[in-house]
Amino acid sequence: MSETGLPFFIAIGASGGEGMTDMVTLLHLLPKPVHAVVLAVLHRPFDKISHLRDILARGSGMPVVVAGDAERFVPGTCYIGEPDGHLSLRSDAQASLVTGHDDKLRNRTVDTLFNPVAAFSPGPAIGIILSGSLDDGSRGLAAVHAASGVTMVLDPRGKWPPGMQQNAIQHDGPVDIVGTAHMIAEMVGRVTTEARHL
Repeated sequence: MSETGLPFFIAIGASGGEGMTDMVTLLHLLPKPVHAVVLAVLHRPFDKISHLRDILARGSGMPVVVAGDAERFVPGTCYIGEPDGHLSLRSDAQASLVTGHDDKLRNRTVDTLFNPVAAFSPGPAIGIILSGSLDDGSRGLAAVHAASGVTMVLDPRGKWPPGMQQNAIQHDGPVDIVGTAHMIAEMVGRVTTEARHL
């Protein structure tokens, strides 16, 4: 949180089993405490029971909460949505759950978070793309960049076919860092520490 009392947002997007593993790793590596609100999205079927909260909580070192609609965020906490209620951000910087019934947003859930974070974050935010297929998150990460946020992508290390990471790197606007989970976590620490004194 900055000296103005407004929360600093970190938005993380991933897909699939590898993306979930990346998310667990990154949350474990983030500074403790992290001086920001962490918003995490992983592609999930809308009609299946999800254990994502428990999986992330076991390794994250911070509280992991399933957000309620219009919930006020608490820094130092990781928030996720429901399988059929995708996490997003309202114009007043509170939680919004966007219906995902019939998987209508399943391959756009990262953009569904990143775009409003870019638009409604009280200050510059951080957007992070981890492993996943297709190109979800590319547009949202570009929006974070355009809003003077910090953009990060986990190094795809030559993966084929191109997925979320490669597509984000090649989309509109430069990415501030393409690197390992350790490098990303270290930069998050620097950026959020600086943000506290803005």
